Amino acid sequence: MTKDLGRVPWPWIGVLVLAAALAHELVLRVTAGQNDLLLAGWRILMMTIGVASLGLLIMPDWRKSYLLGALVCAGLMGYALYVQYVIGLEPCPMCVMQRIAVIACGVVFLVGAIHNPGRVGAIVYSLIIILFAGTGAAVAARHVWLQTLPPDQVPACGPGLSYMLDTLPFQDVLATVFKGSGECAKIDWRFLGLAMPGWTFVFFVSIVVAAIALTRRS
Repeated sequence: MTKDLGRVPWPWIGVLVLAAALAHELVLRVTAGQNDLLLAGWRILMMTIGVASLGLLIMPDWRKSYLLGALVCAGLMGYALYVQYVIGLEPCPMCVMQRIAVIACGVVFLVGAIHNPGRVGAIVYSLIIILFAGTGAAVAARHVWLQTLPPDQVPACGPGLSYMLDTLPFQDVLATVFKGSGECAKIDWRFLGLAMPGWTFVFFVSIVVAAIALTRRS
């Protein structure tokens, strides 16, 4: 496996780091650790290293990798819909933008699986995926920052995304969504200490890493 990764065994190190991060989370749960931007950033960094490394270790050839990417995106969207319609957690505007980025990545992965491109085509697909995933990561990072603000610094709640799309120019909608509002700062869901925007950031950065690695696969 490491031969395909340029003889560099760092993905195994990343998996070990992820195991250490999980142990760290257990300690935090026992000691009821604090929740601030620095701690959230540390958690996201550790999880990103681990998840990206694990993805590189299991990454197959081009076509199977594209199919795997499409399935992961579909699974994420399926869980997002489950959280919304079964658990009852409505997505804020920033959540909706991240969903759009996940869907866009999934569509590109699916087209790539059907097309089964050569090296030049793989580079083109990777650039498109990096564009969508990078945009999603930027929104997710902003979302994480909003969720770590002190209560007195949280922005006021704004209008819904549907209302903004009906009444504002599209560029103003994007600017307003990226700025965030009060409902985006609310945390209703956590897993291993990370709220949903933290996990979507991990996903998007891991997708960027995978897209870069795909350009080197045969």
